Order: sequence, then structure tokens, then C-alpha cells
Amino acid sequence: MAGEDARSFWIAEPNRGEIRAETLPCAATDEVVVRALYSGISRGTETLVFAGAVPPSEHERMRAPFQAGAFPAPVKYGYSNVGVVESGPAALVGRHVFCLYPHQTRYVVPAAALHELPAGLPPARAVLAANLETAINGLWDASPRAGDRIAVVGAGTVGCLVAWLAARTPGAEVQLVDVDPRKRAVAAELGVAFALASGAASDADLVVHASGTEAGLALALDLAGFEATVLELSWYGARRPAVALGEAFHSRRLTLRSSQVGAVAASQRARWTTARRMRLALRLLAEPKLDALISGESAFEELPRVLARLADPSEYTLCHRIRYS
Repeated sequence: MAGEDARSFWIAEPNRGEIRAETLPCAATDEVVVRALYSGISRGTETLVFAGAVPPSEHERMRAPFQAGAFPAPVKYGYSNVGVVESGPAALVGRHVFCLYPHQTRYVVPAAALHELPAGLPPARAVLAANLETAINGLWDASPRAGDRIAVVGAGTVGCLVAWLAARTPGAEVQLVDVDPRKRAVAAELGVAFALASGAASDADLVVHASGTEAGLALALDLAGFEATVLELSWYGARRPAVALGEAFHSRRLTLRSSQVGAVAASQRARWTTARRMRLALRLLAEPKLDALISGESAFEELPRVLARLADPSEYTLCHRIRYS
């Protein structure tokens, strides 16, 4: 397979992407060649990377598993690629797989880096796996309890998935909160109650914040009840949002804590690996209603223009899927 061409998406400089030719290396005996079918854009993180907004302190910690180049640019970045194995160990050839790989038409990776799709899971839906893995880890960190009043602020892809998972908690009252009324239809598809930010119910036992905005974090703190936890799932890059830690933060004895998918939640770490967590995410993606989170699809060749468009905060999108010919 050495010398066969592939094409990949690179951020050439902040706010400008391009398609580049790649030459595949020879696959070793424990490696596979994968032909991409779909990849997904993780809008929150990838638009920050696209804008060159990864702070220097995070340049190493934010590296994707198969990233090439370095922040801020040029860099090949991404982590939601679904494809079919073209060559490698016989047991894998022809299998549909998920890999934490950037946007690229074909690639060589260790066989151990692949996650086989469960029978019946459409490859087109499997691009949600990385986002669902983040949502699972967030719920583990949040530790919802039966009967909790739970608010999820920010109805992006991760926020919607968190709300969908949280609604499975016995007796829980879950509301998905956003400033965009168009998100109401998605919440209805997922079977989750929706509220605009201006009308959200307060006194929540647990609040998960996933809007990536300063205003959303302020609302999350406002919605929290006495001694409630606010779990922060947003990543702000180089931005430094103001946080209202005065006012009623202390008198209501609130807890503000972070969650990040790079490490398995502490409550599960003794028994769960990242591979087991990913298998769970892929198994949960069997739910057809999750197709509602795919808000658009474009051909791979359009990716430089698509990511520039999605970087505009006013652009409506959840998970945008990239299709490979």
C-alpha cells in the first residue's frame, strides 16, 4: 500500500483550511489500512482549533491521538472517523470501524486503535461516537440520582446527548435549555423537555453546562439549587469567561466542577478503560432517534469552506457529517 495517495484536511493557518495529498506508509503486520466513509465535525473543539485559539499551555494536552503538525498551524486535527478496513488482519478486512482519526480519505493505523461497529449500527450514525463518549464521561462525573431535577444548558451535540442520557435516570426531571428555539424540535425527537433560557426552571439538583459561552455558565449557576453541583463540560480555549463566584454562589453552597473526556471519570476508573467506554458509546448509538443530531452533510472536498462556515457562532448546526466518495 505504500505510495498510494490519500487526501487529508489541514488547518494551514488560523481560519484557513485546505485539502492536501498524503502518501500512505507501508502497513506493518499489526496495522490496517482504512478507507474513510464518514467523519464528524466536533464543532466546539474543532472551530476553536480552526481559529488558532488553543492556548499555549494546552498545546500538548490537546493533541488528538493521530494529529499531525502542531498548534496553532499547520495542523491536521480531528477525532471522529468511520470507515471500512481495506487490508490488515483477516478478521478485520471488510469490517466497519470507528477511529479517533482526523479528516482523511484513507489512513494506516494500528489495529488496536480501531473500534468495530456493533452489528446493526449504521456507519453514518457512528460519527457521533466521540461526542457520546464525552457525554457518558460527563454523566459519570455528574453522578445524577433517581428523582433529580436536572438542567442541561446548551443544546449542542454534547448537551443533547447528555440530556438524552440523563433522562434515563429513574424519576429524573430533565430540561434541555438553549437560547435558540430551533433546538426545541431536536429535544422533542430525543424525548427531552425543552426550555428557552428565559423560561428555564430553577432550583435544579444538578446542572450540566455545555453551551461554551459565558452567558450559559452564568445561567447554569443561576439555575442551581442549594448545595447543587454545576458540571462544566464546555471548553473555552484561550477565552477566560467571567464566573459569578460572588453573589449567591457561597450562600447556596454550590459546587462547580470540570469534566474532560481525556481521562475516565474517577468514579469508574478502577474498572473502565477508554476502550470499554467507547464500546458502550457505540452500543448506545443503536438508537435511531439519535439521527436527529446530524444537522447537515457535505462532501469531503467542501470541508475547508464548511468549517469556515461552522466557525460563525450564528450558524445553526449540531453534528455536521462529512461524506467520502
